[in-house]
Amino acid sequence: MSTTKTYTLVGADGRPHSSPVKGEWGGHRGSRIYGRLDCPEALRAIARGGYVTHRVFFADEATAIAAGYRPCGACCKGRYQAWKAAREKGEPWTPW
Repeated sequence: MSTTKTYTLVGADGRPHSSPVKGEWGGHRGSRIYGRLDCPEALRAIARGGYVTHRVFFADEATAIAAGYRPCGACCKGRYQAWKAAREKGEPWTPW
């Protein structure tokens, strides 16, 4: 009998897969926003009883971006500002 813990992460293709490693970033499937696991806005939403059924996890930030998610304006302010400015100019955005 195996006792290895597995986690469900979303891949760059937007599809879920099993991983032995916990994701480093979280996201909301409906709004397609990603952020830190300790994001104060996400934690407040979870405490109110919402968000959890739509929550997804990513191995890293690059995977979240490749899956079509944008940065959170609360916990990733600098990235969000850069994403928003690039979008207004019609330019592609990457945090690197």
